[in-house]
This record gives sequence, C-alpha cells and structure tokens, in this order.
Amino acid sequence: MVAVDINPATRAVATGTEVFTREVCARLPQAAPELRWRFFASRPKAGLGVDVLVLPFGRMWSQVRLPIGLARERPDLLFVPAHVIPFAYAGKVLTVVHDLAFERHPDAYSLADRTYLRLSTRWAVARSRILIAVSESTKQDLVDTYGVAPERVRVVPLGISPPAVQPAPASRLTELGLNGNFILQVGRVEARKNQAAALAAVEHLDDVTLVIAGPERDAALSEKLRNSTHCRVLGMVDQPMLELLYERAGAVVVPSLYEGFGLPVLEAMARGKVVVAAKSSSLPEVGGDAALYFHDSADPDRLAGVLKVALGDEALRTKMARAARSRAAKFTWDKTAAGIAEVIRELV
Repeated sequence: MVAVDINPATRAVATGTEVFTREVCARLPQAAPELRWRFFASRPKAGLGVDVLVLPFGRMWSQVRLPIGLARERPDLLFVPAHVIPFAYAGKVLTVVHDLAFERHPDAYSLADRTYLRLSTRWAVARSRILIAVSESTKQDLVDTYGVAPERVRVVPLGISPPAVQPAPASRLTELGLNGNFILQVGRVEARKNQAAALAAVEHLDDVTLVIAGPERDAALSEKLRNSTHCRVLGMVDQPMLELLYERAGAVVVPSLYEGFGLPVLEAMARGKVVVAAKSSSLPEVGGDAALYFHDSADPDRLAGVLKVALGDEALRTKMARAARSRAAKFTWDKTAAGIAEVIRELV
C-alpha cells in the first residue's frame, strides 16, 4: 500500500504545487493499478478524482495528525508531492522537490517560513533514498546546495492540461479598461517574479500595458506596480477570466529570477502564445526553442526590444505560436504520473 499526502490539492488557492498534487494524484491509481493507494488530507474537497481519508486538523497537520493516521494504516511507502515529510514518521518515504527558492531568494520569505522550509527540506534529503525533482535545474540545486549525489535524484517534469473552461466574455476586459494591447504576466506578485523589470521594459513601449494576474504577496511591490499608468494588477482571477487574458494578450512575459520548473511558460505555450522569458534557472529548459529569452540582468531597453519583436513581427509570431503548441504537447500530466509511478515501483 502507498499512502499519499494529497493535502495541497485541497487548498483554496491553487498555485503550482497545488495543481501538481491534484493532477498527479488523480492519475496515480491508473498509472500503477497493481498498487493500493490511500490518500490523506486535512479537509474535504470535491473533484479530486480519488477517495480521500480526511483527518481534520489545523496548522502543522503534516507533522502532527498525518503521522497518527499513518501509524494506523502502516503503508509500505509514503509519497509526499510537496517535500514536507513528517518528522515523526519512520517508514519509507518519497518526496518531490519543486524548487529551492527559499535558498536562492531568502529575502522573499519570512524568517519563520524560511527556517521551516530549510529544516523540512534538509529532513527530506536525509530521509529519502531517492528524491524526485521537477527539472534538471532543481536537481542541480539539490546537488549544489545540499550535496545530494546526482544518482539519488530522478527528474520528472510537470505537465499541462487543455483549458477546461471557455474564456469569459470580452466585455469583462472593457470593464477593466483593457481595450488596447497588453502583455500578460501570471503569478504571485513578489520580488522573485521580477514584475518590476517587466514594467520598466513595458514603460519603454508605446500604448502597451502590463497586466498581472495572481495573488499579491508583496504589498510594497503591488503598490509600486499599481502606481504606473502602464500596469494593471488584477490580483487573483477566476479561470474563465484567465483564459480570456491568455486569449487576448499580445504576448506572455515570464521575467522570474528563479523558477523550479516554470509552469507559467508551459501554460502560455499550450495556448499558442508568444512567450518572452528570462534566461534563468529552469525557464529555458521548459521553453526550449519555442520561446524568446532575455538575460535577467538585461536593462529595460533590451527587454523592451524583445517584447517589441514579440508583439510586432507577425511572421515570427505565427512561427512561435506553432512551435509553442508543439512543445507544450510533449508535457502531459499522464507522463508526469507515469514517471512518478515508476520511481514508486523502484522503491517498493
């Protein structure tokens, strides 16, 4: 029997880790039907696609309540999709390391969060005979930062699903005053996502707006962005609105200084968008030849030049859109689940 911590998939706000957990866990029983699967969470949520044993508890659920449930079930392996392995659990474990952003950009985290992430990740490294990384970039981070032997790390890339909802009516853009050309950036508002650099570049362009959709984690940065006439910060948007933004955006920019995988690149490419991404961490690994790049240290003029090409060269736009869809098609959640199931078989 394999126990799975599916708790991230039950959170109200779904970012990369939550989406990964939901999509992979829904497919694991089909990827390895010879295994018995037991999914655990702290709260119920509809639409997960698997039966979940709910063990109600508040903060520190994975460290307090989950180990109690595991002691009763006695699984042969615990699979944790988001690296936090219970300190009180002594059984065989497997986890996924999505990134080491808290090591690369510690200022983006509170002291408490940073301390907990470092402690839990070091514990995961110590407890796991094999680790899964979502990219070669994250694998190298594990080797460089924690001294993990390369042969202990299996790389299993993330996947993408076709849009499940129709775009919202175009009138919603009119209500927001977005009637002209805009460049879209999807993700949390925080220094590591580097929205300030994207805005500085957009301010060098004529009649172009930077639209940012995602939770606002850095209040000071959000205020700075909102104070520009060239930027609209929308906060969290629903899926139909997000699909409308993707559909109408002239291009998608991913200026992040660091990403463990770069799911925003893949999401944009799957929708046939021209992607302009920073040449940093895992982003070129995901985008390949189907995206345009700039060095994260580039000045605003250089980034503005890349964005101008992305918006204005129709022949290039057609070519890149075709290449983007083709590359995105290589990344599927079925492949991700199959890759994880293969590592689980190796351990059990």
